[in-house]
Amino acid sequence: MRKMSPKNLRVNGEVARELSQIIRELKDPRIALMTSVMDAYVAADLKTCKVYISVLGSEEEQEDTKEGLESAKGFIRRELAHRLNLRNTPELTFILDRSIERGVMMSKRIDEVIRADMHEESCGNHN
Repeated sequence: MRKMSPKNLRVNGEVARELSQIIRELKDPRIALMTSVMDAYVAADLKTCKVYISVLGSEEEQEDTKEGLESAKGFIRRELAHRLNLRNTPELTFILDRSIERGVMMSKRIDEVIRADMHEESCGNHN
């Protein structure tokens, strides 16, 4: 993977920030309140943008949110064009980012293992 230029990094950050704001302002009931833009990767030619979103909620809420964002894609892109002065407004692709969800799950598993070890130690010391 190529290293991104400072300009590309700046564009990614600005696009992610603006998308986050636009998504918060959407009135679609399918879009969960706890939807966050985790990252945005705009291609160097500004034609495409992969938007990684995290949705705190059930699998169904995540899918509903993705559907809501897909149906509002044209509006979101138009808003992005109004807010940012880019040569091209990129075509958006929304991708569910499950890294936070995986992190929470791993943290719970680690806690369970620690509790089990502590329980085993306390039971083993009394014999």
